[in-house]
Amino acid sequence: MSFGSKIDAVKNLLEPFTNHKVVKLSSLRDYFSEPNEADRVLKERGDVVVYEYYERIFGEGGGHINFGLTVMYPGKIGREYFLTRGHFHEKDAAEIYVGLKGVGYILMQTRDGKVEARVIEPDTVVYVPPGYGHRTINTGTEPLVFFFAYPSDAGHDYEAVKEKGFAKLVVEENGKPKLIDNPKYLMSPMV
Repeated sequence: MSFGSKIDAVKNLLEPFTNHKVVKLSSLRDYFSEPNEADRVLKERGDVVVYEYYERIFGEGGGHINFGLTVMYPGKIGREYFLTRGHFHEKDAAEIYVGLKGVGYILMQTRDGKVEARVIEPDTVVYVPPGYGHRTINTGTEPLVFFFAYPSDAGHDYEAVKEKGFAKLVVEENGKPKLIDNPKYLMSPMV
């Protein structure tokens, strides 16, 4: 078993990897604040790739750290920038992100709606504390590429985010990203 991987900055690739996932717009439709706009883009441009990731999984038990590389492509659904699904960890676990290329945000939120947003760009390290759900948003015109690492036994809860969303959205306003309230966010705590 090899215990290391190499990041190819030209190909935006992590090798070796144990998991590669391509995430297309059709699977993210309900994560955007305006699903009808997603339908319009699907009709006009087809099922575009929003992001993909290469992951190195060493196990699901405690004591290991899984890591990977995410490549997010630029684009918008209406005014809202392309985003990842976002998730909470099933266990109280932190996560680290390291920006390699491009620019965007990491949106973090507690289950009771406290929101933090941090810019991610080359040479930036973002710490996501335990208990915070998180999603990444590409606000640039080129791919946003970042390295991530998390405890192998953290687990992922995507459903809480799919059902309620995040309290804030990152949208384009006057040619720049802006953090705004999500009008569809339900204010009851995520449990």
